[in-house]
This record gives sequence, C-alpha cells and structure tokens, in this order.
Amino acid sequence: MQVVGSPSSMVYSGVTHALKVITSTEGIRSLWRGVMSVVLGAGPAHAVYFATYEQTKKMLTNAAGGNANALAAGAAGGVATIVSDALMNPFDVIKQRMQLSGSGYRNIFDCAVKVFRNEGLRAFYVSYPTTILMNMPFQSIQFGCYDMFRRSLNPSGSYSPTTHVIAGGMAGAVAAALTTPIDCCKTLLQTRGASVDSEVRAASSMTTAAKIIYRKEGMSGFLRGMRPRVIANMPATAISWTTYEYFKWMIARRDTQHNK
Repeated sequence: MQVVGSPSSMVYSGVTHALKVITSTEGIRSLWRGVMSVVLGAGPAHAVYFATYEQTKKMLTNAAGGNANALAAGAAGGVATIVSDALMNPFDVIKQRMQLSGSGYRNIFDCAVKVFRNEGLRAFYVSYPTTILMNMPFQSIQFGCYDMFRRSLNPSGSYSPTTHVIAGGMAGAVAAALTTPIDCCKTLLQTRGASVDSEVRAASSMTTAAKIIYRKEGMSGFLRGMRPRVIANMPATAISWTTYEYFKWMIARRDTQHNK
C-alpha cells in the first residue's frame, strides 16, 4: 500500500481490499512472501539489539554514579537501534522487494543476488539513514510508552506477563502510528529500483522521497499503510517485550537461587 510508482499501489483502497486483491490475483501464499527474510534477520538483530541496549545502559548508568534514569535508557535504545538496524536493513530490503506485486523472485537468495547484481551493495543500505531516523523515534516512543503503561498497569513492578503483553502492544501501536510518515519514505527508497516512475527511481534521500510522496499523493500519502503497520506492530512488540521481561525474570531468579 505504501509503494509509490507501482501499479498495485493505485489499486488498494484499504487493508481489506488489499487482502482480497492480493489473494485473488496472487494466491494466499503471497501474503507471506518475503517472510523468510524477516525470520533470518529478526533473531540475530533482536539479540544484538537487547545485548547492546543492556551493555550501553549499564555503562551510562555507571557513568552517572549508578543511578538508572530514563535518559540513560533512551540513549542506550538509540545506540542499540543503530547497531541492530545495520544488520537488519538488508533483510528488510529483500522483504520489501519480494512483497512487490509480480516481483518474480524465486526466493530470498535469488532476490538478494539480483538486487546486488543490478543495483550494487548500496541498494541494501540506501534506506539505512531513513531507517535510523524512523527507528530511533520509534524506539524512544515505544520505550517511553511501555514504561508509562507498565507502571500504570502494575505499580508494584513485579513480573506480570499480562502487564507486559498489554503494555508492549499499546506501546507498539502508538509508536507505529506516529512514525508511519517516515516509514512511507523508507518504503519508497527501498522499492525505488522496482518502480516504473523515473522520478521515484532517482530518489536518493528521505527529503526527496517526502517531496515525491507529497507532490503525487498529498498529505494522505504519508498515512498510507498506517492501519496494517499498527496491526503488525502490536503483536510484535507485545511478544518482544513479554519475551524480554520473561528471560530477565528467569535469569534474575536463577541467579538469586544460585547465590543462596
């Protein structure tokens, strides 16, 4: 829905309509096109993200005299975003390319090889600055909202899976909605090589992408795909935070029992 200059981008009037058109013309399996790219990249990227986050937060907290604060958490999240996105960005580009209607790629490896051969290594990172620009505010909003929702739902701060699921899902929804305009610019840059529009193919920065979207579709162009983005991020962030909090709790309990 966010792709500019693609014939399919002018067909969909909403999420339900998009689902009907895609399944009827390309089959239901096409809804999972590119999923293996996400599977291969998400695991290592999340491991790097949380490891970087914890280490950076610990370092900043120690530098501040041992007092943990929101500023240290936010800065640590920013550093973790930069590192993990450097790993995840190529996988995201492959996913976007494979999800284009009529892309013709047999699998993720075929897609990676053809993109590299036709557009070079730069194609995998042309949207990296925009991804960072998008994900840093996304993570800052998500971390802030999660902490606020978690404290409101569970003032005691004890381990509560229900609290983590609800707080994580709500935080992801808010962050996804507020950063949709930047995601539209990122999508344009990631899919420019497959566009039939010469102006889109020549786009090389977030500013250029934003100008193209505004000129062709107006302000509404920056809201394309907001609903599916929110729908996708709610369970993803809920699962991510619940898993993270569970392993933190489990490791802390194991260490406590070990020290007894």
